[in-house]
Amino acid sequence: QVRLVESGGGLVQAGGSLRLSCAASTRTLNRYYMGWFRQAPGKEREFVAAISWSTDSTYYADSVKGRFTISRDNAKNSMYLQMNILKPEDTAVYYCAAKLDYYTTYAAVYEYWGQGTQVTVSS
Repeated sequence: QVRLVESGGGLVQAGGSLRLSCAASTRTLNRYYMGWFRQAPGKEREFVAAISWSTDSTYYADSVKGRFTISRDNAKNSMYLQMNILKPEDTAVYYCAAKLDYYTTYAAVYEYWGQGTQVTVSS
């Protein structure tokens, strides 16, 4: 069982930056892929970025490439999403998620989820 807790959301103007954090309750993350997803009102949950805990390989949605950076800190059992050049269309609830063994953009197969943190980008 993996418990995930997000933090770092808030209100920011377009062009600004925010850093989201996701703390995991377990230290045995080497087989896990961890990801960030987001869900805007009236829309489906969509993939943002993912990272392999064992290889540090990273994956991004086209909409955030070059603006967002996913990273992890083994010592703190934490994952981060640095979001730069934010746009109003980035407004959503952001969730961190974890799954075993392989990378995917499909939210439905992620086994563990955080409670979400709101990111609002004003124009």
